Amino acid sequence: MRIVVIGGSGHIGTYLIPRLVRGGYDVFSLSRGERSSYTDDPAWQDVRHVVADRAAEDEQGTFAARVAGLQPDVVIDLICFTEDSARLLVEGLRGHTGHLLHCGSIWRHGPSLRLPVTEANGTPPIGEYGVQKAAIAELLKQETRSGGLVTTSLHPGHIVGPGWHPIGPLGSLDPAVWRTLSAGEPLDVPGLGTELLHHVHAEDVAHAFEAAVAHPDSAAGEDFNIVAPTALTVRGFAQVAAGWFGQEAHLRHVTWDEFRAGTSDEIAESSWAHLMRSHYASIEKARARLGYAPQYEPEEAVLESVRWLIGHDQLDVAQPLVV
Repeated sequence: MRIVVIGGSGHIGTYLIPRLVRGGYDVFSLSRGERSSYTDDPAWQDVRHVVADRAAEDEQGTFAARVAGLQPDVVIDLICFTEDSARLLVEGLRGHTGHLLHCGSIWRHGPSLRLPVTEANGTPPIGEYGVQKAAIAELLKQETRSGGLVTTSLHPGHIVGPGWHPIGPLGSLDPAVWRTLSAGEPLDVPGLGTELLHHVHAEDVAHAFEAAVAHPDSAAGEDFNIVAPTALTVRGFAQVAAGWFGQEAHLRHVTWDEFRAGTSDEIAESSWAHLMRSHYASIEKARARLGYAPQYEPEEAVLESVRWLIGHDQLDVAQPLVV
């Protein structure tokens, strides 16, 4: 079986493509060719690489034809962010490809009202990113229901793994949070710290995509939350993270106005965007239909990332890890 992975050198593709190769699939990786995968794996030697600029080729109306021309049985799209781009790909693959899998996001759901958030009980999305991801998921469902291309959408939480910065305890990429926690210094937390963050290791996301490929009948026309087995509250995350450095978390609860005054607009906006959603997503549907069985709890996944960053001098901390 031939599989084309669009965006194969990114977070998920780093883990997914070697899994597919070891599974015996004939794998093509489409990317802009600007970077290699985050980790080395001998399986990459058996991958055929295609350089493509999706945005430019979507503008020209040629990208979908390029993908279809590779004659894939399955296409895994890891970098589709607009409904228009998804529609172009669907129309180009219809009648030529057996299965299209799309990487969405749990941000297709808005702020949580009922927990855990299932594929069916989430609130309407907010913000352009979430709105577009929700629209893509609905487009794909309708395509399959109408008898067109077989599609599946998988919706990860905050993806984490070695090689890039994780969403931290305050819902942002602010590296200063890690130094504060590692030093045992007070950390300003907007509100009570009861908001939820739901991470997932990129390896577990890769497992989910592989399972959806292997079980097309169970995956056809469906959407799935793909996250760690549990979620962390802000204060719980901070306490766990401080413990990695032999410290206790000293949280200073402040108002959102006070929090914004003490950081940059970019960091404050990221924190607000993550914490006001307060997502805790259910994986029961993915367990039942795909056999999804994540290996990583959220704190284990984040620790792996933090350890890598410290080891590669990409994160400044006050104390070494003690775990």
